[in-house]
Amino acid sequence: MRTLNVALGDRAYPIHIGRGLLDRADLILPHLRTRRVAVVTNDVVGPLYLDRLRAALDAAGVQVSAVSLPDGEAHKDWPTLNRIFDMLLAERCERSTTLIALGGGVVGDMGGFAASCYQRGMPFIQIPTTLLAQVDSSVGGKTAINHPLGKNMIGAFYQPRLVLADIDTLSTLPARELSAGLAEVIKYGLIRDAEFLGWLERNLERLVACEPDALAYAIERSCRNKAEVVAADETEQGERALLNLGHTFGHAIETGLGYGEWLHGEAVAAGTMMAVELSRHLGWLTEADVARVAALFERAGLPVYGPRLGVERYLDLMAHDKKVEAGRLRLILLRSLGQGVIHGDAVPAEIGRAIEARCR
Repeated sequence: MRTLNVALGDRAYPIHIGRGLLDRADLILPHLRTRRVAVVTNDVVGPLYLDRLRAALDAAGVQVSAVSLPDGEAHKDWPTLNRIFDMLLAERCERSTTLIALGGGVVGDMGGFAASCYQRGMPFIQIPTTLLAQVDSSVGGKTAINHPLGKNMIGAFYQPRLVLADIDTLSTLPARELSAGLAEVIKYGLIRDAEFLGWLERNLERLVACEPDALAYAIERSCRNKAEVVAADETEQGERALLNLGHTFGHAIETGLGYGEWLHGEAVAAGTMMAVELSRHLGWLTEADVARVAALFERAGLPVYGPRLGVERYLDLMAHDKKVEAGRLRLILLRSLGQGVIHGDAVPAEIGRAIEARCR
């Protein structure tokens, strides 16, 4: 087992990465206020892993309540969120009850948001079961639901007390979901870790093949990068925005097509290529750099072109992005491969050319 720490003072928490961790109630017990938990999962992950987690906690004397949500981004909304509150209230869960999110990014986001709201805040633990959630969404305390006009627009910063990433859960992950997670892994190399980017270029096929040692290294390196950024800028006032490379374009794809049509990581990959294209237009990257990034995404089984929604539609959707400040869209671009930058001076015509170049 590898353990990292997210350094947030008295709200610091560990990230445990390893195999067989679902059976390790001893890792969970120190982070419970009482011997009672409420597990939020979904209809895909629950049948695979809920009984294992429940058995481990039962053996440790922990009372477990649970709710299973419908799977998918299309259900990341108010009605589904209310199913969590219905369970918490029906089971008479208290403020001291710990909510455990067992699933991918949607479950983690919704579980965390529910925990931030229920009785004005209850303890929260992340047990991510997808690669995307293990390397990105489970770490850092971003929680949210979607709105028809914009992705993740309603939510809160609410940190977990523990992240438990069991690599064995990735063995049941569909290939498309694994690829989607690789988009976020590649992101860390592009924005701040050129050495890791080189490692990915040499080892990507090992990740696609789900080799445990390669996955453990990539998850740890990704989490270490994110933990450092979150510790320096918890609420995204500055550097943390770099973690959104490709996301402004990608969220427009997800919203424009309808939530769930493309996986989040697929949209981020195509969105990152638009950001890379704009970085080339600005003279920061070369054609060879663009080809290098595209090749890496393609080897991961990810799209390098977005859907043709129309430039005006893209720009309209992007105007609802959380990185809009004083009416100006701040984009995450690349000064070089391994160095992200927040750029607020791109004009619509420049952005439109980059979108056009990367749509099919």
